[in-house]
Amino acid sequence: MSVALKPSGQQMPLVGFGLWKVPQETCADTVYNAIKVGYRLFDGAQDYGNEKEAGDGVRRAIADGLVKREDLFITSKLWNTYHSKEHVLEMTKKSLADWGLDYFDLWLIHFPIAQKYVDPTVRYPPNFFSGTDDGTMEFEDVPIAETWAEMEKAVEIGYAKNIGISNFCGALIIDLLRHAKIPPAVLQIEHHPYLTQPQLIALAEQRGIAVTAYSSFGPQSFIELGHPLAQKVGLLLEADFITSIAKAHGKTPAQVLLRWATQRGIAVIPKSNSPQRLAENLNHVGFDLTPDEIDKISGLNVGLRFNDPADWPGKIYIFA
Repeated sequence: MSVALKPSGQQMPLVGFGLWKVPQETCADTVYNAIKVGYRLFDGAQDYGNEKEAGDGVRRAIADGLVKREDLFITSKLWNTYHSKEHVLEMTKKSLADWGLDYFDLWLIHFPIAQKYVDPTVRYPPNFFSGTDDGTMEFEDVPIAETWAEMEKAVEIGYAKNIGISNFCGALIIDLLRHAKIPPAVLQIEHHPYLTQPQLIALAEQRGIAVTAYSSFGPQSFIELGHPLAQKVGLLLEADFITSIAKAHGKTPAQVLLRWATQRGIAVIPKSNSPQRLAENLNHVGFDLTPDEIDKISGLNVGLRFNDPADWPGKIYIFA
């Protein structure tokens, strides 16, 4: 299953493998094994700090004849500290070199936030660090229009086949579309039954922008990080309502949560280190939820966002 991206027409798989929090020491093997299972979309980012290792896994799979480069759909993301026109293309090339690739299938702006530039030879990835002695996060006055113009150059040069955005709200998307020569092909957002964002998804659909969901299992990844709200609400994968639907279909709770998204045309990028769960997540599309089940799962929405820059050291209220 795939979705055609605009304006390129390239097909993006609806099910991919997310590289967030995949440790460097296991990343190459994880990517290789995921390709072996059948994954073709890999979603990375400069901020994840594992692009070289992910690229090692890709190269090994190609060398072993498991896939060709054109069989894969590789996504990465520009970090916040590289938004100015002096650095976008420079850092695009760095990410490509780390992956060992000639082009990205999709290159995203990770957040609509411009932090102060940090020299990658000094600290990479910089995360929240801005170079101050006390660790304070600092920002630059770089408009999205400046960053996007350089992203468009990445397409024109051939560094990326598609460009897109992540963690953008509706107003920013509308403003971006006013000046974009190449409209964003994809919007990547936090999306799970506790945070359904129906109006944002409707806007993307209206404007021909494909949607990719991250954190499809809700609090799962954030419990591991000690997030207080995630710990309080508990696991969606263990919720009685989700497990009862899974039992009715003879599927796992994870497959139900993923199908809730993909059945509505929303791409997903789960990860797992278990070969069994890798296969289950990839092959979750072999059944359909009923309209009533989809509506009831969507009814769990309480607007609960786990990945919020308002919780960062700099307190950035982009979702206010």
